[in-house]
Amino acid sequence: MPGKWIWVLLLLHLSCYFSSGSCGKVLVWPMEYSHWINMKVILDELILRGHEITVVRSSSAIFVGSNETSSMKFETFPSSFNTDEMIDIISENINLWTYELPRTSCLAYSPLLENLFMKFSDTWLNICKEAALNKELMSKLRKARLDVLIADPIGPCGEPTTLMETTSRAEIWLIRSYWDLEFPRPTLPNFDFVGGLHCRPAKPLPKEMEDFVQSSGDNGVVVFSLGSMGVNLTDKTANAIASALAQIPQKIIWRFEGKKPVTLGPNTRLYKWLPQNDLLGHPKTKAFITHGGANGIYEAIHHGVPMVGIPLFGEQHDNIAHMVAKGAAVQLDIRTLSSKDLLRALETVINNPLYKKNAMWLSTIHHDQPMKPLDRAVFWIEFVMRHKGAKHLRPLAHNLTWYQYYSLDVIGFLLACVATVTFLVIKCCLLAYQTVFKMGKKKKRE
Repeated sequence: MPGKWIWVLLLLHLSCYFSSGSCGKVLVWPMEYSHWINMKVILDELILRGHEITVVRSSSAIFVGSNETSSMKFETFPSSFNTDEMIDIISENINLWTYELPRTSCLAYSPLLENLFMKFSDTWLNICKEAALNKELMSKLRKARLDVLIADPIGPCGEPTTLMETTSRAEIWLIRSYWDLEFPRPTLPNFDFVGGLHCRPAKPLPKEMEDFVQSSGDNGVVVFSLGSMGVNLTDKTANAIASALAQIPQKIIWRFEGKKPVTLGPNTRLYKWLPQNDLLGHPKTKAFITHGGANGIYEAIHHGVPMVGIPLFGEQHDNIAHMVAKGAAVQLDIRTLSSKDLLRALETVINNPLYKKNAMWLSTIHHDQPMKPLDRAVFWIEFVMRHKGAKHLRPLAHNLTWYQYYSLDVIGFLLACVATVTFLVIKCCLLAYQTVFKMGKKKKRE
């Protein structure tokens, strides 16, 4: 299941079931980490509009449902995994993808990436089976008379099916991207781009953090985060990064877990958690060092902050490449990262006004929309509820058989026509040849 459309983007799979009305019952099959962060924003908005939300989660869930105080209902089913085991499985896959997969050629990269995905898929397949075979859970869901299903396609579950069959049932696809990040390309009518739906105005920082930011003076601060999924930096890489950060006049706020780098400078503070959106929206923020996750990219676009991108895995390479192409970022490679490279990249992004100008241009595009991304996402979910689906927007290609989809029937017909014409031409030539040959023999005899 390769490709940005499956793995970098949050796609919402919507299928309408029974009743209609202004308020509905929504069943949610979520995924972890940044996927849940985006989905929760949508769910909280649906709750504010009076909808009843039920989230199905396994007992091994990491982010989903942890310390939730909202009015959404959680249905938890037992899993053979525990939370720590799930964290270890995901971390192992991410570190393998980041550091071990060869990038010298597609032939070397693709088979190993496929094996990695297969291991990851087997884990989620097991969780899906545990949910589908849980009679108590299934009985509750059948009695709930649900109106709509919102599911992340990385982990759909249910009756035996294929990824193609599952995705073909989707009424509406909400893509976690927008044209400030993407390049123009054709899309289908049941696709809508809602990138940045989680972005919001910056809130005041905690006092201790605000004091540190204010101490930076005119130099400002640099925000540094490699995301919520806990990629393990080697000691060598961490020390190279810390050494580079110590050489710039800005203050650094770094989201970091692990052994403190020995080269850490006095201008750098380490935190296990950051109010990232609020920091990026702070007027003293000069640059953002990011792994290129969709959430961080859109928060930086929202607030007009230029970036130094260090992509690790998945669609992050594409995201940073897009930002580089639009002149709002500089890209580095985590595998070959040196202190000198990072220092040069930071000085370029901070001191060259063109990067800030381009970042603000993208921010202007992001804000200049007729409808906010979150409102648009909620509109389409409610649209599906009101109309009991959106069949009129679904492409008819989903109704074709595999040989029709690939035009094999048309190709077969054309090949048959060519073969028939070729056969007739050859037969005619042979017949003409035989006629001329016989006439020549007859003349010789005479």
